[in-house]
Amino acid sequence: MDASAQPHSVVLDGKVSLDHCVIASTDLDRTDAFYEAVFGATIEKPLPLFRQYRVGAQMINVHGPGLPELAPPELVARRPVQPGNSDLCFAWDGSEAELLHHLCTCGVVITVGPEQRTGARGPGTSYYFRDPDGSLLEFIIYGHEDHEQARM
Repeated sequence: MDASAQPHSVVLDGKVSLDHCVIASTDLDRTDAFYEAVFGATIEKPLPLFRQYRVGAQMINVHGPGLPELAPPELVARRPVQPGNSDLCFAWDGSEAELLHHLCTCGVVITVGPEQRTGARGPGTSYYFRDPDGSLLEFIIYGHEDHEQARM
């Protein structure tokens, strides 16, 4: 069987992963402060209306007010992302108590959680909250159920 006849899942297995996504902000300084505090983002400022937040091995590009109108149209989505219309999930590799303490310290209000959800790595416990522009954010803790059963 030649490679062209193999299913895509076999040919592409392990070759594709998410590199970055885009959010929009009405106030870059406020958004910078939030993502730095809550996610430990390293913030890069390559252009006045453009930020890059490095969180672990991933990156979030942040479009400031007016950036889509200034950028070349071929580099902007047909319907550019708007402040408050993103939905992102991050994995928390600590305990539930550590997460709750961290969010409280950052002044984050949890809107939903704990909830059992399924993420990219399987089942976990999720907490939802919003960034300053209203985008929905989630922290998922994997392996929580195993830890709970181990305590019983």
